[in-house]
Amino acid sequence: MAKKPTEKAAAESAEPSKAAAEDTTAKTTNETLAVENESSEAAVSVDVAVVEDTKTSEADTQNAQAEFLENFNWHNYQEGIDVIEDTQLVEFEKLVKENFVETAGADVIEGVVVYMTEREAIIDINAKSEGVISLNEFRYNPDLKVGDKVEVIVDTREDRTGQLVLSHRKARVIKAWDRVNNAHDNGEIVNGFIKCRTKGGMIVDVFGIEAFLPGSQIDVKPIRDYDQYVNKTMEFKVVKINHEFKNVVVSHKALIEADIEEQKKEIIGQLEKGQVLEGIVKNITSYGVFIDLGGVDGLIHITDLSWSRINHPNEILELDQKLNVVILDFDDNKSRIQLGLKQLSDHPWDRLPDTVKEGEKVKGKVVVIADYGAFVEVEEGVEGLVHVSEMSWSTHLRSAQDFVNIGDEIEAVVLSLDRESRKMSLGIKQMTADPWTDITSKYPIGSKHTGLVRNFTNFGVFIELEEGIDGLVYISDLSWTKKVKHPSEVLTLGETIEVVVLELDVEGRKLSLGHKQTKDNPWDKYEKEFGLDSIHTTSLTEIVDKGATIVFNDDITAFVPSRHMEKEDGSKLAKGEEAQFKVIEFNKEFKRVVASHTAIFREQEAMNLKRASKKVSASNAEKTTLGDLDALANLKEQMDNE
Repeated sequence: MAKKPTEKAAAESAEPSKAAAEDTTAKTTNETLAVENESSEAAVSVDVAVVEDTKTSEADTQNAQAEFLENFNWHNYQEGIDVIEDTQLVEFEKLVKENFVETAGADVIEGVVVYMTEREAIIDINAKSEGVISLNEFRYNPDLKVGDKVEVIVDTREDRTGQLVLSHRKARVIKAWDRVNNAHDNGEIVNGFIKCRTKGGMIVDVFGIEAFLPGSQIDVKPIRDYDQYVNKTMEFKVVKINHEFKNVVVSHKALIEADIEEQKKEIIGQLEKGQVLEGIVKNITSYGVFIDLGGVDGLIHITDLSWSRINHPNEILELDQKLNVVILDFDDNKSRIQLGLKQLSDHPWDRLPDTVKEGEKVKGKVVVIADYGAFVEVEEGVEGLVHVSEMSWSTHLRSAQDFVNIGDEIEAVVLSLDRESRKMSLGIKQMTADPWTDITSKYPIGSKHTGLVRNFTNFGVFIELEEGIDGLVYISDLSWTKKVKHPSEVLTLGETIEVVVLELDVEGRKLSLGHKQTKDNPWDKYEKEFGLDSIHTTSLTEIVDKGATIVFNDDITAFVPSRHMEKEDGSKLAKGEEAQFKVIEFNKEFKRVVASHTAIFREQEAMNLKRASKKVSASNAEKTTLGDLDALANLKEQMDNE
């Protein structure tokens, strides 16, 4: 039977165990702070897989220690060792938990920066010793200082020098997504560090996660220099999270818009037509300028910028320029506000001198050229129109660009002036004498002149005799011999020809000219050569509808009707066949000649019949006998034979 151990033996047996426990908790918290370069460079990159491996390794160690403590029998002491009460062990474990952090776990711990070197930060996490973290993990926070609280995780409990190594980056990764999701769900404002530029925006470090900041979400105003935001810490709002691809989108503009929206409601509630407000040029376009009125945008159309005509708004305004504007109009919702700048000054027409009146000469600069004329600025903001018809005395209208160019300084006469409707009509041609004043002496009827072919029409051609004097040659006055269907058949634009003045209308400013009249009329000669009943020998040129044509010369082509193409034997003439033709019609005015082949032998028959009739009439005094009848029969037979 085994002996029961005495109290002394139990006490002696307990002393080694107690000593062992004391040795376990006697490790000093003042171990060396010097850490070699290997420990500082041992910080691993932020990777969730590495964190999970660390958790698994430390969990195995913790399970082994728990199993040892659970299986250790504190009541089996060697003889002579004092027994430790269970209450004392519980109290001891309680003190350890209250005063020291468990470094074997993978939980995020909050620590305090107690010391900083050039390369590392010493962090007190309330463990048996302080831990170290490379300052590279705090690049997003250049203002880190002693006393700041930071979140860390135990990376290595003891490196080869016995140093406790912590990681701030891993702790941020573990907490980052929870914080980002909470910020997105609750609409919280977060701080982010802008790391660099990227296509379409910026990369922002938010809780250790790289988020995307679109360029359009940086500010309410257009950004012209993105580099000015790099390496800056700003406030953002998480606007979108893609959990599948782990993408986060943030916005700084959303925070500004929230403030602006309040200002916008206040400003819109006070808007009135005619109200003058101060604004800043926000954007410049080809059609106008957008003005920021302090949260509300308004548009100044290019026509409301200046009383003078301008080609582009940047001629008088620039971005970010402060200026006063007047409210001209707005819609019912006041979402579209029309502003004006020129309305803040008097209208130039109100300052137009009394010396500017009808009939007076003025000087100005050509500012706009249109198809119908040119606008001339005679005073700042005061323009007059020179119609193209008032640029030259010529009735042949041309483009205004043929007379003036933009920027030309010209002198003109005021033709009409309406100060109420603010309209002015000017004339340039009035600066020279009217060429029609002495037209009767320069171009009397029947006089011959040389002119320039200016323009074709279906009924004739306009000839310019001099600047401001044009005459019309009708199509019938172009040639004596040709049947002209269009002037372009015989003339070309820019050609110089001779003309004769046929008619002159001074009041109507009309001049009728003739070109064929410069030459003798060949039909006067043809009237004698190819007159009525004249006979000519020629060949049949062409068979046409209802007849044929024959050519007498280069100018005369005669027409032969079908019934006049019959020959003496009853057949008809063929194309190219030569024969005699008699002119049966000659019209000099309409240049018409009609000929006949049949008329030649038919005329002979008529002459023979006429002679026979005369013989019969001569014997009407004698009584008709049977012998007389025989004589008449013989005469007829003789005529038929002939």
